[in-house]
Amino acid sequence: MDQLLLLMLTGLGAGILGAIMGIGGGMIITPVLTIVMGLPIQYAIAASVIAVIATSSGATIAYLRDEMLNLRVAMFLEIATTVGAVVGAIVSGLVDTKFLYWLFGALLLFSSYNMVRKLIGKKDAAPAETNDRIATKLRLNGSYYDKAALQQVDYSVTNVPGGFAMMFGAGIASGLLGIGSGAFKVIAMDTIMHMPLKPSSATSNLMMGVTAAASATVYFFNGSLQPQIAGPLAIGIIVGALIGSRIMQVLPTRVLRMIFIPIVAYMGLQMLLKGFGVSL
Repeated sequence: MDQLLLLMLTGLGAGILGAIMGIGGGMIITPVLTIVMGLPIQYAIAASVIAVIATSSGATIAYLRDEMLNLRVAMFLEIATTVGAVVGAIVSGLVDTKFLYWLFGALLLFSSYNMVRKLIGKKDAAPAETNDRIATKLRLNGSYYDKAALQQVDYSVTNVPGGFAMMFGAGIASGLLGIGSGAFKVIAMDTIMHMPLKPSSATSNLMMGVTAAASATVYFFNGSLQPQIAGPLAIGIIVGALIGSRIMQVLPTRVLRMIFIPIVAYMGLQMLLKGFGVSL
């Protein structure tokens, strides 16, 4: 009974954080399952995949209803992520993973630095002023109602090729390193494509679920997916995701960015150190 309660509370926390930030809950779930509960790492990783799907399902329902996420951007960029994941899985074992950890770790740290500049420069509320020809043709531009600022925000999507390339790289990272790419998705939309952070986070939630669904079947057939672990986690996560989706919409964008920056910086540092054989 104590284990069941711990799993549900862990899922609740992971769901809230995942829905707010548009990232998977693996950074919460994996340490709790392996260190606190002493479960094998393969069970923890499989449970993390289910956590991503549950977070995506719970949060996406609320974001779709409130028209917070950009469905066209999600479906377009998911092409790059899926193809990248397939390529990563194919070339797995042929590429030195240390180099990849260094590369993506440095990218995350640089992205967190850019986010700090945005935070200091107070550029969060400024929508992109230029229209991207590809974004206009594909109708990727959008709008959302900011419940914190109490106003409608219209935004333009820019640098579509750059965002597409970043998503392809995120897919390769997922396929090669077995990591979640939620942070890369948010960075691609927020930093490269200049979407506001809130719709970037909401759109990332939907995309993560699509990507993770393909991985879940692999873990199911190899026996790593344990229902007695994934079930209670999923229940807590869905509740947490519904709560987190509400919290995110009323948070000021600056506060959202202040939460996101240390998470991205920590993940970048963790990947760099892992490239040197050190684990945080």
